Amino acid sequence: MKLDLTEALSQEQLEAQKQRVLDAFETLVGRNGAGNDFLGWIDLPENYDREEYDRILKAAARIRETAEALVVVGIGGSYLGARAVIEALSPSYDRQTPEILFAGNQLSAQEMAELLDYLKGKTFAINVISKSGTTTEPAIAFRLLKSLLEENVGAEKARELIFATTDRQKGALKTLADDAGYETFVVPDDIGGRFTVLTAVGLLPIAVAGIDCDALMAGAQTMRQTTLQADFDQNPALSYAAARLAMMENDKKTEIFVAYEPKLHYFQEWWKQLAGESEGKEGKGLYPTSVGNTTDLHSLGQWIQEGPSIHFETVLWFDEAVRDVAVPEDADNLDGLNYLAGKPLHFVNEQAMRGTRQAHVEGGVPNILLTAKRLDAETLGELIYFFEVTIGVTGYALGINPFNQPGVEFYKKNMFHLLGKPGF
Repeated sequence: MKLDLTEALSQEQLEAQKQRVLDAFETLVGRNGAGNDFLGWIDLPENYDREEYDRILKAAARIRETAEALVVVGIGGSYLGARAVIEALSPSYDRQTPEILFAGNQLSAQEMAELLDYLKGKTFAINVISKSGTTTEPAIAFRLLKSLLEENVGAEKARELIFATTDRQKGALKTLADDAGYETFVVPDDIGGRFTVLTAVGLLPIAVAGIDCDALMAGAQTMRQTTLQADFDQNPALSYAAARLAMMENDKKTEIFVAYEPKLHYFQEWWKQLAGESEGKEGKGLYPTSVGNTTDLHSLGQWIQEGPSIHFETVLWFDEAVRDVAVPEDADNLDGLNYLAGKPLHFVNEQAMRGTRQAHVEGGVPNILLTAKRLDAETLGELIYFFEVTIGVTGYALGINPFNQPGVEFYKKNMFHLLGKPGF
């Protein structure tokens, strides 16, 4: 993986942030900063629970054999990581069973009604993911889906098709799962939700989708070795953190994460939660947003090029296409495309990326380029760990706790009051 900062800032600007970043990095790996009880993800690629990992793979195999679909019930970090990996690495149009569906991440009545209609009469599995079991959105969805599953296959069979990923010892969901006899997996106490994709929270749905979890973990392990052992100049996560801090000092308020692969839409959504929930505190932090190019060049490209100068871009590019096609020759050439005949489409996409970067830089938009080899499980594992380290370091450099989310609770209190929940 390569990081190119030459179109974003000068070497002097990068060096100016170096000590600040190194101090924040020492706080992170020394585990002596705020939120240090949520740093289990740092060693996770090396020290994950092998016994549980084997159970995850065996449970995934059973689900693949018996279920037409798996419904993943969770919100925020309880589903975004899994969905990011599954959407990135699964075929877009010809997906094999079981189908992976997601629920409990919103409160739309129409969405839920349509999902229930779709699943009626089907043999489906449920993976309900919640530390407590009382978060409103997934709790409501699980009630409805559990009732439908029992109606479809009977209560006894339903018990074999429900898997709970929750607290190791306590909580409403853990109690329910133990009483009902559901197989359970653990949401670790020392890893916050948005950092849990490489735990059972993400790995069970990812394994059911048929994705190589060994390669995913191997990629994270490789990036862990790079980011925890290399010096500043050889550490892409530290250089990226320094660049983001320099952007903030240059009055940039927004980071636009750019991808040229539609499959990365939910990976961008995962990144937005990781950055926004970790850094958006005490009036600090960049606003994380994303675009999918070249599609969004025909909608948001104008604003990025000539709007207010409050943003910079981080572009993710893959040198190789997993699959490619060539532009065909056409005898009539009415569309004028014969000059591209025989050219791989990935090459055309690359020139669009390069041309766009050049235009945006000339328009005053700083551009960071992150280049990886290809979009596969190992690379995605690297990227997950890379962004986690970067966000942790940036948060500590900003003087905040990157591992809590106190602002999330405010809407809940108002909602519970309006709904008439006892005690609110």
